[in-house]
Amino acid sequence: MRLPFFYGWVVVAVTFVTMAIGVNARTAFSLFYPPILSEFGWERGVTAGAFSFGFVASSVASPLIGRLMDNAGPRAVMEVGVALMAGGLLLAPLTSQPWHLYVTIGVMVGAGSVCLGYSGQSLFLPNWFIRKRGFAIGIAFAGVGIGSVTLLPWVQHVIEQTGWRTACTMMGLLTLIALAPINLLLRKRPEDLGLQPDGDAVPSASAAKPVSNIVDPVWAGIEWTLKRALRTARFWWIAFGYFCGLYIWYAVQVHQTKFLLDIGFSPGVAVWALGVVSLLGIPGQILLGHVSDRIGREWVWAASCAGFAICFAALIALRYQPSLWLVYVMVFTQGALGYGLTSIMGAVVFEIFQGKHQGSIFGMIMLAALAGGAAGPWVTGFLYDLTGNYTLAFAIAVVVSGLSALSIWQAGPRKVRAVAGRLHKLQPGTGAG
Repeated sequence: MRLPFFYGWVVVAVTFVTMAIGVNARTAFSLFYPPILSEFGWERGVTAGAFSFGFVASSVASPLIGRLMDNAGPRAVMEVGVALMAGGLLLAPLTSQPWHLYVTIGVMVGAGSVCLGYSGQSLFLPNWFIRKRGFAIGIAFAGVGIGSVTLLPWVQHVIEQTGWRTACTMMGLLTLIALAPINLLLRKRPEDLGLQPDGDAVPSASAAKPVSNIVDPVWAGIEWTLKRALRTARFWWIAFGYFCGLYIWYAVQVHQTKFLLDIGFSPGVAVWALGVVSLLGIPGQILLGHVSDRIGREWVWAASCAGFAICFAALIALRYQPSLWLVYVMVFTQGALGYGLTSIMGAVVFEIFQGKHQGSIFGMIMLAALAGGAAGPWVTGFLYDLTGNYTLAFAIAVVVSGLSALSIWQAGPRKVRAVAGRLHKLQPGTGAG
């Protein structure tokens, strides 16, 4: 039965809801953390280590998820993610020893979040769109922001009323009941349903051939396996660029609240700043994703990295001049610009290494990205302990922002496949990209 609209938008809607719940279910650990500390009296480092250990689980799972996507498709990946995350959240209330948290919140929820979050969705969503790829991914990933401003306050309310165990159980049930059925609607690519990307009509033999988006037919003609990709400079440029991208993302996300409190801002301002960053990320991801379809992925990645660089510069300035307008600059550049990174992470890899093994390649690149996500908060905290302030750590993060932008520019997805806004500059070719 034909739908009155392109099925790709169903895939976007499912991804939106999955991201809203799946990503924020992991983020909710920060809300469970204080009552768990109060109940058990464990050391902060030991307790928080469960979340950090989740990054290790995520890193190990990422290449495996890519391989599963290549072999079994998105429904298998998402349902595995739902089972892991829901299982972890439902078992966590039985905690009585620290290692219980490491297994449930750490390994199970951490590995499940790789499937349900940015990594898992980026493995197949770019298949559904070419001309509107950045725009569609931006809309889908904006679900994270919507979830953070709706689900997290609800979780906090449940914790205050009935305790962290009930809240954890309810999040587990929500994950299972809401996400298990809707992810059965997913398909890996439009061709599986007899459709074309962007909802285009299947070209007839007599129709004029569309302009190909392929810029480098030799590169695009190679069947890219993980082994082949690992031998290219482009793979390592992307991996380093993504490592740096998640380094700066999590370096500021983890430390900004404590920094603002340290320099004299009220808890209300510090919490507001963190919440508004996520809120601004919603239009930021959608707009920058759309812009990337017009001007290219490298320009938008560079703009997002510039957003983080300005954010860190504002944080450095705040230490010497704690003014509210600098907080506004920090929040705006981080949310509206910086969060645009996620809308093109999948697109960059797919436009360079498109093919049957793109999931395995992306999964391995995300291993580097997740390592950056783990390194950013740790290095920033280490440098604070070493120097007694955040100035050096934030200055290094400015440099890392520039390195990330440079790396994606060197990888050059524009040199392999052109975005829709640049097609008019190509000569009509044969085939489709």
